[in-house]
Amino acid sequence: MISHRSRKALPKRAALLAAAGLLGGLLAVPAVTATAGTPQACAAADADIYRPPDRATAAPGAVVACRQVGSLPMVIGGPPLNAWKVQYGSTDGRGRPVSVAGTVVVPQKPWTGPGERPLVAFVPGTLGIGPKCGFSKQLAGQYQDAYEGPNVAALLNAGYAVAATDGQGYMDGQVHPYASGAEAGRATLDMARAASRVPGAGVGPSARVGIWGYSEGGSGSLWAAQLARSYAPELKVVGSASGGIPADLEQVAGNLDGKFFAGFLVDAFIGLSVTHPELPFDEILDDSGRKAVKDAESLCALGTVSRFPGARIEQYTKDGLTLDQIYALHGSDGTTWGDAVGASKLGVGVGAPGSGARYEIGFPVFQYRGLLDEVIPARTASEARRAYCAAGISTRWTTYAGDHLTSDPHAISDVVDWLGDRFDGKADTGNC
Repeated sequence: MISHRSRKALPKRAALLAAAGLLGGLLAVPAVTATAGTPQACAAADADIYRPPDRATAAPGAVVACRQVGSLPMVIGGPPLNAWKVQYGSTDGRGRPVSVAGTVVVPQKPWTGPGERPLVAFVPGTLGIGPKCGFSKQLAGQYQDAYEGPNVAALLNAGYAVAATDGQGYMDGQVHPYASGAEAGRATLDMARAASRVPGAGVGPSARVGIWGYSEGGSGSLWAAQLARSYAPELKVVGSASGGIPADLEQVAGNLDGKFFAGFLVDAFIGLSVTHPELPFDEILDDSGRKAVKDAESLCALGTVSRFPGARIEQYTKDGLTLDQIYALHGSDGTTWGDAVGASKLGVGVGAPGSGARYEIGFPVFQYRGLLDEVIPARTASEARRAYCAAGISTRWTTYAGDHLTSDPHAISDVVDWLGDRFDGKADTGNC
């Protein structure tokens, strides 16, 4: 089992994993050196997209490596397209440079609407936390556990370009920081930045940008909305659609513990241990907990759900710690697990432009959920909506007659139409 201290830096963690034989011969291949520029051509080997640099230095949104791919088998029902896998620069939740992988997809049919072809920054839902689970690999058919190819196809059929981030932590030897809002938001915005820097993609730097995500992607897309004005002010974001949003991780955790989708809770604790290495983690696990971590880091979404149905978090700790007891544990810097969980809460510190709020949002947001959602409590979704409405942010709210999994496809046409209205410059005052 990897020591708790190895989580302080992903490159060090990767080295320890490799030494344990979990990465095979990956580190025998020379690492890519990140530079803050744009490649002259997208001819990198596929392995180069996922090999993290020895020391990440690329500016946010700078293309480190790219590779044009012939097809995306998981984008079923889409038009003829051109696609590129991309490694690009971003920053983690503490402002340190990191590299992230993603996919840029553009319809082959020329854009005939006004201005430049619009771009949608797409944030995938839960896929699992191991490197093989990355959305770019799944879209390309390298590992098939993805379920949002139809979402991407619908955007392409509407004529829009798509910049789909994998999210941080899907490079070789890394672990995805599942449930960490700031990382997800920055990776999303930097993916939008990178799209215009991919040679031959034809995405303009002044393109209107929409953001969309569901479930984990719903959190990432709403975090991107909150961070856009301060982190990527040059992007012309016109709207953000977010569904099935785990807006309050503490409430969601309480709903998952001991339930069918408990694997998502296991992934969340692992993800937060990556972003908060000062917190006690490995040292509070028992043998079954260490085995659970090892399994979770090797599984994608369906495997995770199948591995942990009905699991309770206390069965993996030495002292049978409950969620509340874990939240009270302090790290070396005084931070508690409760602090880490609370840091990703959405709707806190939001406001309209000129309000002086920490997160000023100057465009409409679309929030939605399934009425039968068994993963995200209704209270969580309602509180996020009320917080945005109270802050004076134009917020549209919609519900669908489905559970957590089925409400995502139910919303596709509504979201694409709503984004289309934003691209056309139509106002949306919301329905608060």
